[in-house]
Amino acid sequence: MPSARVRPALVAVTAVVLLLAACHATPRPLPVPAPVRPQWRAVELALPAGAAGRPVPRDAARCAGRWYVVGGLIDPAGETRPAAWSSLDGVTFLPIPVRAQTFYGRQHVLYAVACRGDGMAALGAKTGGVHGNPRTGTWVWRPGGPLREAPAAFELFGGPRAVSASRLAAGPGGWLVAGARVGGAAVWTSPDAEGFVLREGVDELGSDGRGRTAAYDVAAVGSGWLVVGSLLPPGGAARAPLAWFSADGRVWRRAALPVPKGAAGAAERVAPADGGPVVLGPVGDRFAVWRGCDDCGSPSAGPGAAQGWRRVGGFGTSGPGVSSVAALAAAGRRLVAVTGDGAQRRLWMSRDGGASWLPVITPVPVPDGGDAALAVAVGDDGLFVVADDGKTSRAWWGVLPAIDR
Repeated sequence: MPSARVRPALVAVTAVVLLLAACHATPRPLPVPAPVRPQWRAVELALPAGAAGRPVPRDAARCAGRWYVVGGLIDPAGETRPAAWSSLDGVTFLPIPVRAQTFYGRQHVLYAVACRGDGMAALGAKTGGVHGNPRTGTWVWRPGGPLREAPAAFELFGGPRAVSASRLAAGPGGWLVAGARVGGAAVWTSPDAEGFVLREGVDELGSDGRGRTAAYDVAAVGSGWLVVGSLLPPGGAARAPLAWFSADGRVWRRAALPVPKGAAGAAERVAPADGGPVVLGPVGDRFAVWRGCDDCGSPSAGPGAAQGWRRVGGFGTSGPGVSSVAALAAAGRRLVAVTGDGAQRRLWMSRDGGASWLPVITPVPVPDGGDAALAVAVGDDGLFVVADDGKTSRAWWGVLPAIDR
């Protein structure tokens, strides 16, 4: 029988052994949150009179009590034409008449939409020309009329300096498109969406000695605009997330969004929400969530690159390919996001302004990549989803569980 002196030593050794065993034990996986299961109801996107083929929806939006879907139609021969639909209840969608004016405009697929009380605007593109580059243009709709192509000079969105025209937003100050040119992040501004002015090489917005910038999304916030994107440092291979604020679309201030030390990523989507704008993007092996103020980056927000911005959490995990955030929509404090992981598009929902997220069961699986697309718009009592797996396309209205209301 061990003596009184030996017993404490045995206890200490036993404790060390148990501690080492615990350290080498297989860690328990984190609990997976129970998914949200909306009550899905199929919705028809009716074909325009005399049209053939199937719809290829690419984006959706809701504002001023009206829902919009934009995309195109593709016929059995693979030829495309622009198309759009609207609804007052999110269930019955009617085609909007379309009036194209150019050779490529008649083949456009509309890929981004924004709206406000007096109408809607969209971005469309069709690959073509000697170099096979996207021929991009804008479209504008006013209640009671057709969706009209707004002809523009070729080099407004194209030409040798073209890179991308990614997203557009509508606000009290007009309309703004965010994208990139050879000189880095760029924007296009318009008071009425009828004609846009390109602003590239702008201080703080464009590339400079700190690296190459690119803009991916834009939202109207407070008295101005909030653009999000990334910075690629000189000689580097890892991006860093950025945000820019402007009161007028001409003068911009840059803010570096906070990330863990050594982590890389980008800010890919932004949406105005109760409590301030929310930004999402892939960082490391997860999707990061940032919250800011309506004028973060403005002089009134105070000094400091990330003044007013904070990282409020994350969700998801990396997949077999490049992770991306394809869509973000908000209604009050409810947020809905579409992400891709290289294998599948996934739907997520936050009920608390972005602090926590739950997976949402989609009506059908949608692959990530190729000609597939998953878009969403959210309202006070449900959400509208359009999905295209590259072969078939469908739309649904989802009634959310009572706990989410």
